[in-house]
This record gives sequence, C-alpha cells and structure tokens, in this order.
Amino acid sequence: MVDSDTIETKISDKKEEFDEKVEDKKDDFEEMKEEAKEKIEDKKEKSKNLADNVINDLYKSIDDFKENIKNMQKNADQRYQDYKKSTVQTLDIDLVETSDVYYIKAAVPGVSKEDILIEAGDNDITIETTFTPYIEEFDEEDEAEVIVSAIKSGRCVKTVRFENSIDIENITAKFKNGTVVITLPKLIIPKHKVNVE
Repeated sequence: MVDSDTIETKISDKKEEFDEKVEDKKDDFEEMKEEAKEKIEDKKEKSKNLADNVINDLYKSIDDFKENIKNMQKNADQRYQDYKKSTVQTLDIDLVETSDVYYIKAAVPGVSKEDILIEAGDNDITIETTFTPYIEEFDEEDEAEVIVSAIKSGRCVKTVRFENSIDIENITAKFKNGTVVITLPKLIIPKHKVNVE
C-alpha cells in the first residue's frame, strides 16, 4: 500500500507542476494579449493615417475643383466680355406714336450728349452710342477684376423704321438725365388731285 506521505508528495508535486503550467500559460496569455494590443494599436494608427490621408486628398480635390470652377467662370466671363465688345448691342428705347408725331425715348446712362449720334432718313432713324465698361474707370494698379457685368458696354445701335415718312427738317432731340428724347413729326404729304384728260 502507498502511504499517505507519498500520496501527499505526489499531489504536491502535481499541484506545483500544474501551478507552473498555469503560470506559464498566464505569461503566454499576457504576452499574446500584449502582442494583440500592439497589433490593434498599430492597425488603429495605420487606419488613422489612412483616414487622414483620404480626408486630406478629399479636401485637396475639393479645393482643386473650386479653383477649376473659378477659372472656368473667369474664362466664361472673359469670353462674354470679348463677345460683348465685338458685337453691336441694341439700345433700350420707348416708342410712342400720336396722330402726327413719333416720340422716341432712348436710355443712354453714363454717356455725354456729344457721344450720341442720331441719323434720320425718310422713314427711319438710327441712334448710336458707345458705353464704357465700368472696369475701365479703375487704374491698373488697383488690380480690379469684374465679378458681374450686366450693364451694357461697347457700341450700341438702334434703328427704328416707321410706317409713315418723317419730316426730317423738324426732328428735335433733347438730352436729360441719361435719356435722349427724340421728336419726329410725321411728314403729311397733301394729296394732289389728278385730272384725267
């Protein structure tokens, strides 16, 4: 028979052996836990860097896009200004008729009366002037640039044809407050009776 001391010694040895294994496993587990934590931290850092790079690239792309839109707008505005300068625009007028007179009121803001040309024919009239773009009022050192340009600029002409002939000799034009009012009497030609022989 095995004595109780031997059994206790064996149990004690087994317990120590077990405790050592548990301790080793604990250490291994702590080591694995620490490695996993480091890997997670490393992945977090890489993910953060990746996210930062993506966000920076996105902001850069948005800034580039905004800059491209601004450049496109400037290019379009410049082309529009060039087009306006190269084409003849029409003047804004009101035309009123009575039984014996035509009245024209033409808007010519910012233009002096010396810069308005009016020519009349038998049954038509042409009004012409040139508007100076507002940007030209600035010096080059001001570095001004056009943001919006809706006011007419460049050469503007308006020709009006009438149903009746007009009395060219009695046409009058008055300039006041950026408008010119033109009075055009109709030419009343008396009917002449022709005798048939």
